[in-house]
Amino acid sequence: MADKKSPAAGWPIIQGDYHTGDANSPVAVITMGSHLDETAICAAGAALVGSCKTENLGIEKVVANIISNPNIRFVLLCGTEVKGHLTGQSWTAMHENGVENGKIVGSKGAIPFLENLTAEHIKRFQEQIELVNLMETEDLGQISAKIAELTARDPGAFGADPIVVQISEGGDESGGAATVASANPQFLEIEKRLNAIEKKIEFTDAEIAMRTGRKIGRDIGILYGLVAGTIAFLVIAFTWMSGLLFI
Repeated sequence: MADKKSPAAGWPIIQGDYHTGDANSPVAVITMGSHLDETAICAAGAALVGSCKTENLGIEKVVANIISNPNIRFVLLCGTEVKGHLTGQSWTAMHENGVENGKIVGSKGAIPFLENLTAEHIKRFQEQIELVNLMETEDLGQISAKIAELTARDPGAFGADPIVVQISEGGDESGGAATVASANPQFLEIEKRLNAIEKKIEFTDAEIAMRTGRKIGRDIGILYGLVAGTIAFLVIAFTWMSGLLFI
């Protein structure tokens, strides 16, 4: 059995919208913009599972919970990409390239600035974690199978003690960009517009789905009518032909 360590006291140390499983599991799952069955994913063997919608404060909170538990060695990225924020792409960029001057190098997100994580925190995350990409996958069967595969590869706890990170949200909802925004208020405006656009897209998607459902229902109704009419015509025709035959 792989060697395990005790996570930081009170783990997970940062509160949020997520579920926890076995703290000794080597796998954490991030579902990005998707809301999947987190209880089922934990039951499949994940230590931690939840969504992550922002490429700043959201990433900071997840990193804090991961590096405070040395038993987590894999982070599985799945679910749908977050429009505008591009959180999944930002995770990959951070793991591969790190951070310079507080900005995730290579991130294509709108505001990829991390004000609560130091170079030490980022390096620890990079060394402790292997990133596994299943982006755009929402299938629980595939996710569960990947968790089982990674658990079988468990290398044991990372060889250093847990790191506890203090997360400050800056007293606003800017997603961790308070310091950057104070230098350039346009960042906050971009963030607000992105959130508004995302809500409109979600509403539009729901409206399209509803309209499609109504159209399908109407088309099925028309099809049933045509089939019923055809059957009735055939019955009448058959009856008439039968009458002619027996005259």
